[in-house]
Amino acid sequence: MMGSLYAGVSGLRNHQIKMNVIGNNIANVNTVGFKAGRTTFQEALVQTVKGAGRPSAVSGGTNPVQLGLGVTVATIDNIFKQGGLELTGQITDLAIQGSGFFVLSDGSGKFYTRAGSFGFDADSSLVDPSTGLYVQGRMANADGEIPASATVGNITLPFGQQDPARQTTIITLGNNINVTATEADALLISAGTTGIDAVQGKAVNGAGGTHVLTITGAQATQSTFTGSNVADDGTGNPGAILTGAETLTSLGVDDITTIPFALAVDGGLAQEITGLTLDSTINDLINAINQIDGIYAELDGGQVKLTRTKAGSGGVYNIVTSASSLTVDINGVATGGNIAGVVFGIADGTTQAINNGTASSLACSDVFTASDGTVSAAKALDIVINDEDGLAYEITGLGEGGVTVKNTAGPLAAGVCTIETEDTTHAMSVTVYDSQGGNHTLTLNFIKTATHNVWRWEAEFAGNEILQSGTEGVVTFNSDGSLLSFEYAGTGDALVFDPNNGSEVMSIEMDAGTIGNFDGLTGFSSAHTASILQQNGYGLGILDNIEIDKAGNINGIFTNGISRVLAQIILADFNNHSGLLKAGRSLYTTSANSGEAIEGIAGETISGIISAGALESSSVDIAEEFTGMITAQRGFQANARVITTSDNMLDELVNLKR
Repeated sequence: MMGSLYAGVSGLRNHQIKMNVIGNNIANVNTVGFKAGRTTFQEALVQTVKGAGRPSAVSGGTNPVQLGLGVTVATIDNIFKQGGLELTGQITDLAIQGSGFFVLSDGSGKFYTRAGSFGFDADSSLVDPSTGLYVQGRMANADGEIPASATVGNITLPFGQQDPARQTTIITLGNNINVTATEADALLISAGTTGIDAVQGKAVNGAGGTHVLTITGAQATQSTFTGSNVADDGTGNPGAILTGAETLTSLGVDDITTIPFALAVDGGLAQEITGLTLDSTINDLINAINQIDGIYAELDGGQVKLTRTKAGSGGVYNIVTSASSLTVDINGVATGGNIAGVVFGIADGTTQAINNGTASSLACSDVFTASDGTVSAAKALDIVINDEDGLAYEITGLGEGGVTVKNTAGPLAAGVCTIETEDTTHAMSVTVYDSQGGNHTLTLNFIKTATHNVWRWEAEFAGNEILQSGTEGVVTFNSDGSLLSFEYAGTGDALVFDPNNGSEVMSIEMDAGTIGNFDGLTGFSSAHTASILQQNGYGLGILDNIEIDKAGNINGIFTNGISRVLAQIILADFNNHSGLLKAGRSLYTTSANSGEAIEGIAGETISGIISAGALESSSVDIAEEFTGMITAQRGFQANARVITTSDNMLDELVNLKR
């Protein structure tokens, strides 16, 4: 009877303990980094009334008879599940996502916490303001690196510290230079005796400089023939001076049908001159001849002149007349005949081949002097022959094309002409720093050459800097657009100049990328995007602000724009989180069953990562706690009822003596 009383008492006592844990959880529902506790029970003492019996030949085995004597607390566990993150915007508020603990120290011992509401004290040390404990980490060296030998200790940041200036030693070039770009507008400087009066367009090769064009030879000539009529000129001699009004019959023509007057052009079929009669005049004859394409007739010195309208070799461009039929008297004066014989004086029975034209001997050579003074070998340009008259008015091929060079007033003539083309350039600028932190504006001008895929470069400064060496060179690209070479003129391998302000002479290397690759400057037929991507110098700066990354690196941001690692917050982890001892104030310490702390870097040695500007909320689940509160209350009530019932039974037992 007394056993049930004591069992009930143990139930009351231990359910009260569970209620204490629940109350503590609910009390810390808004405690940063708090981990909820959990109570588990186990049966207490057991009284054996009867032991177990083995089976025998005549009976089976019997089970033991045991009586439980109550309940006891088995464990009160801390449940280390992830709490939610609350953004605060305070850079020194830190939360851990995943496993791990912040390490704090009072100088003699270490404590561990998930509560990351940190801040800086008067000595710029990172601390937990509620306890004054120092946040532990490792300090970086002057180059912003965490040495492997760096020891774990307090983190103290040098707010207000000056960051000394750093001299620029290298600049990095990248992106594309348009290898087919051209800005080489052509301009006529001097025409000389060539007759050139129009130059326009851009040179295809984009090269700037001076083109000296030398035109030699002569234009093609036309095949011509001037007749010598055999009519009486009034003196009794043949060769009258024609005015055009004379009729054919007055000159002695008496046959225009037996052998009609015809002309053949360039070996083609003879074309008969039609519409004439014996009463037609010389002007009528000239007009009729001019109806034939490629022939021009006119009066020249009182005689009819025939001209092949297109100049060129007589073997190609010519005229052949029809045969002559001519009767003359003893004085050679025509007494009869056809037009060929009488008007043109062609011997009887023959034709006249008009083929005394000559081909063009014009030639043009171009000597190009680039803007840097480089002189190219003479290059032959093309003389354009006009299809209509066989004469040349235009020259092509200057700068590989794109430029029109012509005489709009007439044919070209021999002589010397000077034409200039502008440079095709692409410029990029960057600010570089000297040893005293002074800044200098460096500009690189890239200038296209007449050689494909080759550009010159020149360096210049906007101030009074004194250039010494490595100020120009050449960049060359492969046919696939990759970098072939980036060279300095002379023997240097860097741009050297005196800032001229008392600081050290500077030497700057230009990194244009890997030869044969596309990681720096490239040469594609695409828009210019090439620029100076970065330089490694900076001026004087003062530590102004910090930022903390997920690995716990505290990066200092200086007023000169430089960001450098100042320190690194470390984390710790344990084999058995539940084995940690609570030390109050959201702190834990190690115990014999937690294992030693494993200290390391967030996201590397330790799996958890750090989120800056946030705090981890309590992991308490109100719904779960309220449910636990109900079960604790019911358990307490039930045990109280056991005690009451046992008391009533004892009372009945005592009353048996009555």
